[in-house]
Amino acid sequence: MKKLGVLISGGGTNLQAIIDNIENGNIRGRIELVVSNNKGAYGLIRAQRAGIDSLFINPKDFSSNQEYNLKLIQEFKARKVDLIVLAGYLKILSPDFIKEFRNRIINIHPSLIPSFSGDGYYGERVHRAVIQYGCKVSGATVHLVDEGTDTGPIILQECVKVDDEETVESLQRKVLEVEHKILVDAVRLFCEDRLSVEGRQVKIL
Repeated sequence: MKKLGVLISGGGTNLQAIIDNIENGNIRGRIELVVSNNKGAYGLIRAQRAGIDSLFINPKDFSSNQEYNLKLIQEFKARKVDLIVLAGYLKILSPDFIKEFRNRIINIHPSLIPSFSGDGYYGERVHRAVIQYGCKVSGATVHLVDEGTDTGPIILQECVKVDDEETVESLQRKVLEVEHKILVDAVRLFCEDRLSVEGRQVKIL
């Protein structure tokens, strides 16, 4: 059984989707630790309710982002974590962190990468940009994390239709539903050793 670590910054709905699918047997894994950079993140309460170890680690207690990330590495390595899941985590990972967990970090992004991704594209900003551009479809992407912002190899994607009267809120709800589905699928596939990385391509075995 794979050991998972989860990084969050907010409400933790994607975290909850993973917890639920572990409990129902769909994911053959166990969450060893949830860490948030935000003391008020509701995801910490979700973890506690599920009996999962959780920590608030304040970035302001460290002299640099690099030192903060070294603390994260220490916590996850102490628990021998196999996979790191970024479930609404809004900080940039350091090169040291990415090197330590190469091809073992996955992120969920609320657009069809490479569209509406990269620096500045997060949360409602993504959905607002999609609507303003006049896109007919949007969606979500699960990808491996590398040194760039939203530039790692794509694992799974799924589309949603953008209606003529779409609002930022309605599109966000649609995409979030898809996020929960494909993030769970990606974690499940990793736990089953069914992901093979070849250059920029991730193949499902």
